[in-house]
Amino acid sequence: MVVSRRPESDLLAVAARWAADPAGWPVPLRFDPTQRWYARLAAAADHEVWALSWLPGQGTDLHDHGGSSGAFLVVDGVLTEETVSGGRLRPHRLAAGAGRRFGVRHVHVVTNRGDQPAVSVHVYRPALTRMTRYRLVDGRLRAAEVAEAGVAW
Repeated sequence: MVVSRRPESDLLAVAARWAADPAGWPVPLRFDPTQRWYARLAAAADHEVWALSWLPGQGTDLHDHGGSSGAFLVVDGVLTEETVSGGRLRPHRLAAGAGRRFGVRHVHVVTNRGDQPAVSVHVYRPALTRMTRYRLVDGRLRAAEVAEAGVAW
């Protein structure tokens, strides 16, 4: 893992820099057939960088980032991000090279709905300490579980 002390203003630009050179990552990219694979690539005073791989059908639960803002960029493949709007999940397809920034209240599901593997780079400010998983019930978010860093990941 790389440790950096330089503050970064644009987290999507940070993701793009890491996405541009997967061969230079401090950990080798892997694909796990039983669960989504992830590894922290770097930590800085104000953010952290993660790589994730997604085989077809793999995805997250509906979750937030515990008060962290962030960005993610699809390196390879296609991911679908679903966000809550008007009481229901709305899908957004993100192909390789596409990304998005998000704020501290962002709640989403990310899934590989395609038939090819996908890879993405995620950047969080501050570093993740917890994530809340949600259920969407009658158009409203209901907290289902809080996952803590160092325990759940």
